[in-house]
Amino acid sequence: MLRLSELFGRDIFTQDGTYKGKIYDIVVNLESGTMETITTAPLKVRTKQEAKKIITEKSIPYKTVIAVKDIIIVNPKGRSSESVREVKSEAPKVNSGSLVKYR
Repeated sequence: MLRLSELFGRDIFTQDGTYKGKIYDIVVNLESGTMETITTAPLKVRTKQEAKKIITEKSIPYKTVIAVKDIIIVNPKGRSSESVREVKSEAPKVNSGSLVKYR
């Protein structure tokens, strides 16, 4: 198990070794309790346009995460490949102060 706060600052790489950045923020859907997106830039913005730009250009959908340990591995194509074990499409449920099981 891993605390959600322990993910911040971890490096993100694609399966082929391309560096994507560090985890800066995590977007959680409070209604469903699932992790939706990880961003490589702060979401402290002044306008909706700035927030939209970060979400579209500086974020990675959590469903593309393949593995979490000392670094984060993501599939750049947005889905699991046959060379990697199949990952559940649903993000884990997250409650306040909860631990997140890493893949």
